[in-house]
Amino acid sequence: MLNNIRFYLFTDNLNETIIKNIYKFKNIAIIYKSNNPQTINKQKVKSIKEFCKKNKILFFVCDDIRLAIKYKTNGLFISSSNKKLYNYYSYKKDFCIIGSAHNVFEYYTKVKQRCETIMLSPIFYNKKYSPNKILGIVRFNLISNQWDKKICALGGINLRNLNKIKMTNASSIAFVSLINEIKIKKPIYHF
Repeated sequence: MLNNIRFYLFTDNLNETIIKNIYKFKNIAIIYKSNNPQTINKQKVKSIKEFCKKNKILFFVCDDIRLAIKYKTNGLFISSSNKKLYNYYSYKKDFCIIGSAHNVFEYYTKVKQRCETIMLSPIFYNKKYSPNKILGIVRFNLISNQWDKKICALGGINLRNLNKIKMTNASSIAFVSLINEIKIKKPIYHF
């Protein structure tokens, strides 16, 4: 299962380090997530889309169905705070919806939103969440074992704890800062 694992990278810009390290992942997708959703830089979206198309990388945008349709992305990422139900039935058949959840209530919201993959977070410590919100491997598995969707591990993933994902039933891994770790020396195709 881990040989076919998908990696999701959240970014709003492609810099030299990201581009250099992105080639070390075999099965990666990019999710454009702006730091400020009110001001989306359409030039950045276009350049990331062109990079993804050139390198045969899946491309998603966060919480903006109109932007996803305009740039003909591979899909839409729906954040945990977004409860809106989208009408994309008439859009292309291979359009993929992925979402993020922190608990069971949010999971059922993502099921209603027709998400194919649901990112459960935070699995490891990061500055965004207090230590008591961190799931860890055991709680992550206890929660996700009852879900019938593909599960993605999200939150605090870095090179030191990347191998711990093997102990979960996650079919994919999502990250923000892992790609910036310049220490990535060999390709991360599988663990």
